[in-house]
Amino acid sequence: MNNLFFVIPAVTAYLFSVAFIIYRLIKANPESPSRWIGIGLCFSGLLFHVLFLYADIRVAGGINLGFFNAISLVAWTILLLLMISSINKPVEVLGIPILPLAGLTVIFQYMFPAAHFMGTGTSWGLVAHVMISIFAYSLLALASVQAVALAIQDHQLHNRHPGGLIRALPPLQTMELLLFEMIGLGFFLLTLSLASGFYFLENMFQQHLVHKTILSLVAWVVFGILLIGRFRYGWRGRTAISWTLAGFMLLMVAYFGSKFVIEMLLTR
Repeated sequence: MNNLFFVIPAVTAYLFSVAFIIYRLIKANPESPSRWIGIGLCFSGLLFHVLFLYADIRVAGGINLGFFNAISLVAWTILLLLMISSINKPVEVLGIPILPLAGLTVIFQYMFPAAHFMGTGTSWGLVAHVMISIFAYSLLALASVQAVALAIQDHQLHNRHPGGLIRALPPLQTMELLLFEMIGLGFFLLTLSLASGFYFLENMFQQHLVHKTILSLVAWVVFGILLIGRFRYGWRGRTAISWTLAGFMLLMVAYFGSKFVIEMLLTR
């Protein structure tokens, strides 16, 4: 089947989803049916997106996690986590920046196919390491988006500008609690990712892995310090936001930076 049958509906659903979320934000009506329409459209997009991922990533030679495939998979995971959270908490507004970016990853995945295979003989431990890493990265990426929304919310409250964003999001304390729940779970998964990497990979400090390993370890330390600061010293607000974004940037460079250099630059 032509993958366009998955790509076009996925991108279209994402764009209409973000349109309904913005409409609800402008109207500032929490009970508006546009909230559930936006969430439903996003779940529809996620369905077509995962069908495209399955068709493109699972190939005869193994698992193809090329650069754009990996970005698309991470974007799908981030959106899935966000929409699951949105069922009980009105945080779907965080999808405003994520949904268009997820649509772009689908388009780039389709337009720029790349081959980076994990062969059929790859050990289950290595596959588990990769999947845990993707979930850890996705959860901490979502936490960084949450941190940005928290910064905007905090700024508007301190400057007494209670705009639509504040009315659309949960209270500040609830947002902070949700942020640290994401970071706590993400830190746990990142710990499992590093531990499984050291166990299942022959050498985590090989030339093509050393930058990724060191930056991931530094990010792990950053998030660990943030959690200690939160529970021991009550860190919150701008301090928590700064540490969250710093840790995420380290992870982004560690994973996608090294992957881009190896697959998109060095191989050419």
